[in-house]
Amino acid sequence: MSLWFLLSTPVWGPGSVLLTVVLLLRLSVCIWHKCYLWDLQHCSTDLTGKTAVVTGANSGIGKSVSQELARRGARVILACRSRERGQQALDEIRAASKSNQLLLGEVDISSMASIRSFAQWLLREHPEIHLLVNNAAVCGLPTTRTPEGLDVTFATNYTGPFLLTNLLQGALQRAGAARVVNVSSFRQEKGYIDEEHLTGAGRPLTFNQNYDCSKLLLASFTGKLAQRLQGTGVTVNSVDPGVVYTEIMKNFSWLYRFIFWLLSFFFKNSKQGAVPVLYLSLAKELDGISGKHFSSSGVITLAPKAARDPHVAQSLWDTSARLTNLDKMD
Repeated sequence: MSLWFLLSTPVWGPGSVLLTVVLLLRLSVCIWHKCYLWDLQHCSTDLTGKTAVVTGANSGIGKSVSQELARRGARVILACRSRERGQQALDEIRAASKSNQLLLGEVDISSMASIRSFAQWLLREHPEIHLLVNNAAVCGLPTTRTPEGLDVTFATNYTGPFLLTNLLQGALQRAGAARVVNVSSFRQEKGYIDEEHLTGAGRPLTFNQNYDCSKLLLASFTGKLAQRLQGTGVTVNSVDPGVVYTEIMKNFSWLYRFIFWLLSFFFKNSKQGAVPVLYLSLAKELDGISGKHFSSSGVITLAPKAARDPHVAQSLWDTSARLTNLDKMD
């Protein structure tokens, strides 16, 4: 039933009124999603000869980001936990982008051993990395520990990106003007920093709090790493992609997933959610900009106060380095 039909109908019932409201809301959401401060289609950045690594690239935002990077000529390493799903995504991206510069890297971001193995292969095959997108994340998992003693959610959303980025620092610096993009969330505003959560200790957290706090730690890491990399040519920024309908809710109960599906009518799809991430990855006007947090509309905003505390950031860095054995790097 079209909106024009509803408006031209002389007698409106409750169903017609409700449908009209829903359609108008959906129209406003679509317009808002398109009113981004940066136009991807008018961005002329060419990535031929550049190497990009995208974690969680087999679905959602990571897959859409990888496809656009490949379309622009980049050699894209799809860092995925599942080889089967990663290969399927690679085939689909290759068909859509017409690129033969796609490679699959198998890595479990929650596992330090897997990250080290992946990084060794990556550095051996690709000594220069121009872009690293830390996109992989999980939500809805109970407080459980990895075999290495870390909480699964925090290991995937924070300590994994922390370790991987540090292991690839040399390759990023060799590339010159390289970029690190950390995919954050507006939910970081709800989090707080407690280093004991990294090992599943501390005050018990709900499923949502696990995610919120881990994203806040990622914001703190962004600022601290940017400070440490000043003068190297490598920039580090974080971005909130907005509310995006992806597989992030797969670990929740069927009721949560059903509600999320109902509300998805008003959410961004994966391609729309990828735009803020691509902005930080491609926009020439962001050359040299580092240590910033960007909103889903492309505006620089302040990270939560806890993430900007230098003493907290240093303490978190020291604890993270100890837990990931960063001081014993190969």
